[in-house]
Amino acid sequence: MRDERGGSSVPALAVLVLLGVVAAVGILGNKKHETVDLTTLTASTTATTITTAPLDAEPFAGTTGLVVHPRAEAALYSSPDADAFGKIGPTQFGPTWLPVVEQTDGWVRVLLPSKPNRSTGWLQDEGLDRATSSYLIRVHTSSRTLELFENNKSLGTWKAGVGATKTPTPPGRTFLLGSIIDHKRSASPIVLPLGAHSPTLDTFGGGPGTVAIHGWPNPHVFGAAISAGCVRVPKTALAHLQKVPLGTLVLIDSK
Repeated sequence: MRDERGGSSVPALAVLVLLGVVAAVGILGNKKHETVDLTTLTASTTATTITTAPLDAEPFAGTTGLVVHPRAEAALYSSPDADAFGKIGPTQFGPTWLPVVEQTDGWVRVLLPSKPNRSTGWLQDEGLDRATSSYLIRVHTSSRTLELFENNKSLGTWKAGVGATKTPTPPGRTFLLGSIIDHKRSASPIVLPLGAHSPTLDTFGGGPGTVAIHGWPNPHVFGAAISAGCVRVPKTALAHLQKVPLGTLVLIDSK
């Protein structure tokens, strides 16, 4: 989505094909063009909880690969005719790219990074960049494997460490929220946060309980149910995953 690197947070390296750009606006209206005061709304981030967000009705379904990027803060709606319940900003761990799970005239429904897991929201088309991701990441918690696909073609399958029984990796569809490089993290300098959270832990590692895909120095964890909810993968898998664009769908199941 962009190639420049800044600080410890970087976007994924793959470049998405932009489909269209509409000028962003600071204050959005709903279908009836009523203005919304964005300052009164809670921002959907990996650190927030918005209990009024509608949940994903098809948590194991695929998507068309369409992803969107709000170019400025944008209001979130529970349906195209409803009142706004929150807002989403243009950056999280780099630019915010969200997978589209439903569309209607002038609106798209997206997966959100905030709690609870499987949260969704409707966005007006105004102020959105559109792009496509040809990738899909699948995590299977029973077989403890991770699969990566591009244009439905397998790029590899790797044994992965997944959440332990008391701290499981949450099932359902989520997405690649960010790509972080932090050389102070000895266990894995490369961390790929997802738009999902531990169902049992409010925080770990000093963060808000965000589930991520990352490496691990001890190969014995690959193929084990051992983590606090994150997905631990070998270096070869992580090298492939770093090329995947932000917003790419991640499907986590119990296979």
